[in-house]
Amino acid sequence: MDKIEEILTRGVANIIPDKNKLRELLKSGKKLNIYLGIDPTAIKIHLGHAVPLRKLQAFAELGHNISFLIGDFTALIGDTSDKDSERPVLTTEQIEENFQTYKKQASKILDFNLKNVKVVHNSEWLKKLNFEDIIKLCQHFSFGDFASRELIAKRLKNKTHVGLHEALYPVMQGYDSYFMNTDIQLGGTDQTFNMQAGRVLQKDLRNKESFVLANEFLIGTDGKKMSKTGGNAIWIDDDANTMFGKVMAINDDLIIQYALLGTRLSIEEVNEFQKRLTANENPRDIKKDLALEIVSEFYGEKTALAAKGLFEKTVQKKEIPDEIPIFKLDKTNKLITITDLLLSTQMAESRSEAKRLIEQGGVELDGEKITEINKDLEINDEAILKVGKRKYLKIVHS
Repeated sequence: MDKIEEILTRGVANIIPDKNKLRELLKSGKKLNIYLGIDPTAIKIHLGHAVPLRKLQAFAELGHNISFLIGDFTALIGDTSDKDSERPVLTTEQIEENFQTYKKQASKILDFNLKNVKVVHNSEWLKKLNFEDIIKLCQHFSFGDFASRELIAKRLKNKTHVGLHEALYPVMQGYDSYFMNTDIQLGGTDQTFNMQAGRVLQKDLRNKESFVLANEFLIGTDGKKMSKTGGNAIWIDDDANTMFGKVMAINDDLIIQYALLGTRLSIEEVNEFQKRLTANENPRDIKKDLALEIVSEFYGEKTALAAKGLFEKTVQKKEIPDEIPIFKLDKTNKLITITDLLLSTQMAESRSEAKRLIEQGGVELDGEKITEINKDLEINDEAILKVGKRKYLKIVHS
């Protein structure tokens, strides 16, 4: 399969207005303007984001002009395309903090050293619009179209608050596309309405046909769409052991989807995974190879093989690892709650995550499962803290 055909088919849910027209344009030799936008509503990028990032990299290798857009202005509103309620309003400081890490994480997939790849922030042009500009842009759209969107209509029917500012989100995203004179917009299927706004402005204001390439979603570790807020993501900056374990935890019926959307494997190599499944090979062994491939991309083969070995030792054989990180607890503090211990040792990032881990039975101290959120623990000399199936920590008194 040639590069253009793979771009048009691999992990692609829809192409608007027409796949054949886009194929012709890509084969014309014209250098196109292509962009992907991510709002910094969290500090991390997950493996699901890797799907369009790989598309961007493929387009970049064909010589097209690539923009990785940080939606630092649109994040002030927050896109509710896939949400049942308004997003919390972020401060400028929160947005700034979030997008600081985005480029570093995305660079594991998209080569920002290429001359035709650039990072842009939509605050550069959106904050310059005055009220008259915004009114004129809004005249190109129908509020009825916005209100009829499935989740918006559901919220209106249930008399759940829908902020008027939410209706401006597609207008702003459409202006992003217009301002950058975009030929192709990349995004998930939940972004189709917003990306169509870009096509409208390009057509109305520039009489230019542009395209939307909507990619399929990567399913998260809980069987639902992988998201920044769903607690089901495999983060690009997860450590190798965590990433390996999360891949091993996916449902067997997601193996091919992960091979197709979550790796750099060729289509022929993905088909080999399918043949192994069809031949009734143990899915666990296939997932090991899948996890090895995914972790190798971000950390290299040597580290990935070490993660595989740790998984086999701690999860399959249920052995304690030979080398365990040590956390020194103040010797004057023999009593500590399990929640505070998880936070102090950074085995949980927040109290809500600690609560979830405990309630799901994922926390053990010296082999005893802890089920009470505020349980006081007495640690005399040392203890082994286990979180999930693969995280171990030795607690000692300093």
